Parts: sequence; structure tokens; C-alpha cells
Amino acid sequence: LIDRLVFELPEEMGLIAVAVRQTQGKGRGGNVWLSPMGCALSTLHITIPLHSNLGQRIPFIQHLVSLAVVESVRSLPGYEDIDLRVKWPNDIYYSDLMKLGGVLVNSTLIETTFHILIGFGFNVNNSNPTICINDLITKFNKEEGTKLKPLTADCLIARTVTVLERLIDIFQEKGPNGVLPRYYKYWVHSGKQVRLHHEEGPMAWIVGIDDYGFLQVHEEGKGVESVHPDGNSFDMLRNLIVPK
Repeated sequence: LIDRLVFELPEEMGLIAVAVRQTQGKGRGGNVWLSPMGCALSTLHITIPLHSNLGQRIPFIQHLVSLAVVESVRSLPGYEDIDLRVKWPNDIYYSDLMKLGGVLVNSTLIETTFHILIGFGFNVNNSNPTICINDLITKFNKEEGTKLKPLTADCLIARTVTVLERLIDIFQEKGPNGVLPRYYKYWVHSGKQVRLHHEEGPMAWIVGIDDYGFLQVHEEGKGVESVHPDGNSFDMLRNLIVPK
């Protein structure tokens, strides 16, 4: 639907498609993304000038979207300690235990403008098959004696888009350093050790993200290297960075 519309709309007009459920969604690497009711599901179209801070670092967009999803919840008064986090390169997690959602970004460069289609989905209100944001809120209320209200998918989609607009503005003005402190505040990887390529592969320490959104790892005896998000996945269960 959006593919047909993006090039016919005035440049200043925003466009978003929101789904109640998905039966033929797309995941990374050709995977199918199935989403039941109770999830926040949308595809957003934005344009980014090629000759801008973000236009020169397009892989960063997936990180900004993941951060926007987390901040859509954790920037609400009272909800700051809900344990929602970002996982490199494009997943939303409960602590470092369970995946709650993900982000998929497709970009097309036409002349000097990137047309970006951002698909994001995260589980707001469906307790199966894993856990949802409102389960985390219920758990927090029981543990802390608070009375935080459950959140709705439409509210969180709107908040995500609003936060993303602000993050893009900050990035365009200040570059990666304008947003990375906020990203690191919520990511699951600080100081973690991983193995590269396979379970008997070399051990490395996660350092951070470089200026282009690639993961930096420090392999013993080799110094710091960057790992490209398009060619690698992070397997949290096995603590591996593996080629896709």
C-alpha cells in the first residue's frame, strides 16, 4: 500500500500504515513476521537528505527506531523503570531475557533523498507466546506497590513516532554523540562477552556502536573491530554474533 503512495505525496506530508494484526509481515533476511492482535504494528515513511548527518549514516535509523519504542514507554512519568531495552541491531527486549518486538528498515535513494520505510512491531497486550509490555507493567505494580495503568497500542505507536522525530532532529544537529548516551542507557550489551562466528569461535567484548551504527567488539590480541548489522545476527540464547 505504502509503496504505491510514497512517491506521489507532497514531500512534507507524513505517511503511516497501522495494522491490527499481520499474517504476512516481513522480518530480517526474508523471515516471515506473524503478529496477533494486541501488538503495536505499523510502517512509517520518512525522507532523509543524503547530505545530512543521518543521510551519511543510514544504518543508525534502526537504532533510533528501537530507542524510540523503548522511550515511548520509559519516558512516561512513573514508567521509567519498566525493564524494556534495546538489543543490537533492531530488537526490543524485556531485560536480556525475551524479545518483545523488532524493527525492519528499507531505504531507497532517489537523487539526493533517502525514502525510508520503517516497519516496527512490539507486543503490548498479548501474554502469549512470550510476554508483553502490559505484563511487565503488572509485574512492576506487584513488586513495587504501584498502580500504573496498562498502555494501548495506538498510544504507543503515536508516542514512538513522536519520540523518533525528536531523535532524528537531535541526530541531524549533533550526530551520533547526540543520541548514543540515551541508547546505551537502555541497551542490553554493556560489558558483555560474546563469541564470534560459532560456539568455538574467538571471545570478544562488546565495546559500543561506531559512528555508522556498526557494533564494535574487542577481540583479544586484535583490537577493536566493527560488525556490520546487515551481515550478522546477535543470538542472545547462545551469546553469539553469527553471520546471517
